[in-house]
Amino acid sequence: MSEERTDPPTRTHDGPGTVYLVGSGPGDPDLLTVKAARLIDEADTVLHDKLPGPEILDRIPEAKREDVGKRAGGEWTPQEYTNRRLVELANEGETVVRLKGGDPFVFGRGGEEAEHLADAGIPFEVVPGVTSAIAGPAVAGIPVTHRDHASSVSFVTGHEDPTKSESAVDWEALAATGGTIVVLMGVGKLPAYADELRTAGLAPDTPAALVERATWPTMRVATGTLETIVDVRDDAGIEPPAITVIGDVAATRERVVGFLETAGSAPVADADSDPAATDDGGTGQ
Repeated sequence: MSEERTDPPTRTHDGPGTVYLVGSGPGDPDLLTVKAARLIDEADTVLHDKLPGPEILDRIPEAKREDVGKRAGGEWTPQEYTNRRLVELANEGETVVRLKGGDPFVFGRGGEEAEHLADAGIPFEVVPGVTSAIAGPAVAGIPVTHRDHASSVSFVTGHEDPTKSESAVDWEALAATGGTIVVLMGVGKLPAYADELRTAGLAPDTPAALVERATWPTMRVATGTLETIVDVRDDAGIEPPAITVIGDVAATRERVVGFLETAGSAPVADADSDPAATDDGGTGQ
């Protein structure tokens, strides 16, 4: 006999509602978890960032969704506002979904929000999502680990807190570790960390790839080497959101991409194969 599903707590005004910190995955609605999809449908309010795919956001009635996203060089909602809004809505007795791209605890500030909710006495639950750090390269035909090429993988943010006096990322240590390096939110800082890795001794001919808008209908992939990837980015017009993959695994794409295209499992077009793809308004949302 299968176990009965545990439904979210019934909304009541006798106490605060529950906040769900939900990962939406990389953007394809088919990659939403069953639980994430159910909670989105049942929520009173959905506070979302810029990274859930447009098809996921379109399924949410406009009247119950609120955009609290952040985007480099564009719109920006202070984290303090989001924290305060989560508490306000919960104290009104609402069931709230805080919807994030990928997984809420992988560079998604989910940990900060969980701490804030705990301090405010608000019940919350974390609903993991498919992280773009793995899914993005995967749908492009790039495994982040491979028995012949990489036995370790390092996940790094390319967009640290601007108030930090210096970077907390030790690029020299990453270069020495080997394996695969996956950088999220690192399109703008690509020249800086590519140079840091080369200076630290990582070979200039190390394969590298950029996966833009992974799993979205407008997904594009650009490949090169650590030495050429900045020029590749500029020539292809790669924009956020995009994932950078550095390591020998990036070269394995060439051997499988034809099969992925035939299967039609994901859009895997090379960035330079469809110049018109940059005209669809993709500015990093």
